[in-house]
Amino acid sequence: MDSRKLTLNVIILVQTVVGILGNFSLLCHYIILYITGYRLRSTDLIIKHLTVANFLTLLCKGVPHTMMAFGWKHFSSDAGCKLFLFLHRVGRGVSIGSICLLSVFRVIMVSPRNSRWAELKVKGPKYIVPSILLCWILQMLLNIIFLIYIRGVRSDTNITNIKDFGYCSSIRHDKTRDALFAALLLFPDVSCLGLMLWASGFMIFILHRHKQEVQHIHRTSASHRFSPESKATKTILLLVTTFVYFYTLSSIFQIVLSLLDNPSWFLVTIATVMSACFPAVSPFVLISRDSSVHSLYFAWIRNVKPLF
Repeated sequence: MDSRKLTLNVIILVQTVVGILGNFSLLCHYIILYITGYRLRSTDLIIKHLTVANFLTLLCKGVPHTMMAFGWKHFSSDAGCKLFLFLHRVGRGVSIGSICLLSVFRVIMVSPRNSRWAELKVKGPKYIVPSILLCWILQMLLNIIFLIYIRGVRSDTNITNIKDFGYCSSIRHDKTRDALFAALLLFPDVSCLGLMLWASGFMIFILHRHKQEVQHIHRTSASHRFSPESKATKTILLLVTTFVYFYTLSSIFQIVLSLLDNPSWFLVTIATVMSACFPAVSPFVLISRDSSVHSLYFAWIRNVKPLF
């Protein structure tokens, strides 16, 4: 294995391990809060599902690629390959949907009481669970296509009719069918991305207007600038910005892969790295901005008895 391949494989391994540990830690944090009777926010349920989706995305993409890269070439049968890729796609789709839900829900919560969203402020939390369940179901139905056309690399199929993706492969079709499949898979992602950008713009507008009102009433009012509502909104804006950045890079590589008949190993590996960036980074963004993490940590420190 040359130095370039080794470097990229180590990056994927580190990215997968760190990302899985980060998402697992965040999920354990919410479980501990629930057990200890801490009052969770309405958006915390969405974040928990985002964490599970990120975990699936990393586990079902990074682990097979790492095993393949370090010599275990024939671990994935047709069934295993289909399952890994299906769960990866479902996790990725639910991750996008969760960020979209967070953005839209935050817009509803921070909108003025006399706006058209006033009624949804009360009813909004009731729609969170149905929305998340609908997101999971839609992604499972949408990605059934991968269970049909994806297979393991050892499948007894004419090699000229196979498009190799490392540990998995797919059957080539005519360009029209490939374009229809791509459009079907991209439509939910593009729709969610559009909603996220609209919600982010609206949140920025509300924050700017709130800041102007506060400055007009209180020239120096730090408590208003760092209110919990403003901090939560800025956290979601940071999360959306991180997602849009990594998602754009990942989408560019995915489009290039779909257009090439025989993508190179390097291109497939870079696409894997890009697709795992957001799931690996997002838990640390959330942990760094979540005050409940810090309060729980300091409470634990106070209760720990010195050993000596």
